Amino acid sequence: MAASPVSNGALPPALPTGLNRPADPANLPLISQAGEMRGEMLYRPLGRTGEMVSAIGLGGFHIGKSRLTDEESVKLIHAAIDRGITFMDNCWDYNEGRSELRMGVALNQGNYRDKVMLMSKMDGRTKQEAMDQIDTSLKRLRVDCIDIVQHHEILRYDDPDRIFAEGGAMEAFVEAKQAGKLRYIGFTGHKDPRIHLQMLDVAAEHGFHFDTVQMPLNVMDAHFRSFAHLVLPYLVEHGIGVLAMKTFGDGVILKSDAPIKPIEYLHYSLNLPTSVVITGIENQANLDQAFEAVRTFKPMDRATIAELLSRSASYATAGKYELFKTSSTFDGTAKNNDWLGEDVEGVKKLAPVLE
Repeated sequence: MAASPVSNGALPPALPTGLNRPADPANLPLISQAGEMRGEMLYRPLGRTGEMVSAIGLGGFHIGKSRLTDEESVKLIHAAIDRGITFMDNCWDYNEGRSELRMGVALNQGNYRDKVMLMSKMDGRTKQEAMDQIDTSLKRLRVDCIDIVQHHEILRYDDPDRIFAEGGAMEAFVEAKQAGKLRYIGFTGHKDPRIHLQMLDVAAEHGFHFDTVQMPLNVMDAHFRSFAHLVLPYLVEHGIGVLAMKTFGDGVILKSDAPIKPIEYLHYSLNLPTSVVITGIENQANLDQAFEAVRTFKPMDRATIAELLSRSASYATAGKYELFKTSSTFDGTAKNNDWLGEDVEGVKKLAPVLE
């Protein structure tokens, strides 16, 4: 295979076959060990990067919500780090930049920046748009380098082609890495596991190995368009750091009235071979719950997992409570075509033909 302008020299791995796997706990990959306990927090390897990160990550979207003041958000970030959370999630578009600005303030105080693995996400699909977003995030976060930068919201089958195309966002990411602006590259999405597989397939065609992948992993996901069944085995096999999100589905899953305790939702995600389970933390109670989940977590066997999933099965039908899969409610890029590099001029030229 000819070298790609975005290749990092990795050999293209083989993708799994058979997309429609049953929601059978026997097929789920599970952790072999809980992790390394230090103080109040578990730590796990971040794929094959050689990094160790906290098994719980602080969600950037929630820390930037308007119900929190700037001072309250900074205090929560500091409290999380002081107790052992080292993974900081964020995104260029969260809360119109407020999430990154608040995290930048928090990390700029004392030596907090040195204690964390800082991640952010970019929506741009073109090289220029992605470059501009990376530079904006660096300024907001008040850092010279972001540890992990991920392509955000891989929701469409053409997103991978846009990103890996000549003049696409991956060129910006690779150049930013070479310039020392970022260390690791990943991608995220919440719509359909088959689109994740498409992204991995296109990356393989270009000889590119992602360091991290972020995706929904929760007790509903196991039954519907399951990232755990379809994508997770591939990531584990190829040493890609697994970043779990949507444990509570932004609170929507908790409203299902499924007979499952919130802490069990966290235990389920921790029982998968995740590097980090990213959870929203908006107050001290959320923070305490995350640490209580770690304190009480014990690896569960397949029988225990099967029993837990049996309690969620009837609620998972058609993704009723996983709105990020079945609606556009969570799709920021769908509302901002300029981020995607839509060919506006091309559409104008085609207009007479289409008419």
